[in-house]
Amino acid sequence: MPTSLKTKVGRTIGSAESRRLVLADQIPAVVYGHGMTPVKITVDRRDLRIALAGPAGANTILELQVGDDKYPAIVKEMQRDPVKRVVRHVDFMQISLTELITMDVPVHLKGTAKAVLADGGLVDATVNTIQVRATATNIPNEILIDVTDMGMQDVIRLAEIQLPTGVTAVGDPDLVVVTVLTTKIEEVAPVAAAAVEGEAGAAPAAGATPEAGAASAGDAKPSA
Repeated sequence: MPTSLKTKVGRTIGSAESRRLVLADQIPAVVYGHGMTPVKITVDRRDLRIALAGPAGANTILELQVGDDKYPAIVKEMQRDPVKRVVRHVDFMQISLTELITMDVPVHLKGTAKAVLADGGLVDATVNTIQVRATATNIPNEILIDVTDMGMQDVIRLAEIQLPTGVTAVGDPDLVVVTVLTTKIEEVAPVAAAAVEGEAGAAPAAGATPEAGAASAGDAKPSA
């Protein structure tokens, strides 16, 4: 069942007015879709936070009360302050509860891959969300992926994920969604230093003879 959210219509356009509204905990917003003329509205920050506090989060199906009209809608985009991270503007998209829509759904892993842990590995999700297509009432709150049976060489691809009935994944079926990272550092045996031949001061080998042309001390002739 859609979550009701009250809005106010007739806000003034402009950055100065938007800043004033944000300081007053009112968020500038717009609702559009299904051939309707976009309507500029304002929502109370606290009301929006409560409306999106359920398990579906930002994917919550809302019933926007816009003047005398009511629109089933979802949050299409939230613009945040780059420093304070507070919401500064919201785009609501009117939807049909019977038509297919595309949404990003969070990915969560469940289970413990004991074989991976035993070999010093770590199971890791390569994406935070998966894009799915379904009717608004069938959009799941999250996608749970069981990693219990994974081994060190295993990956889970998009095509292998079990989705609820009526929900299909959008994207490359071969996309790797879950993989295994190696955390164990293999020990490297120390390499022995090679012996340096002809080191200074090294004793000559037994039986070694002087180089050709080199005179012995006894054969030296006195100078004239």
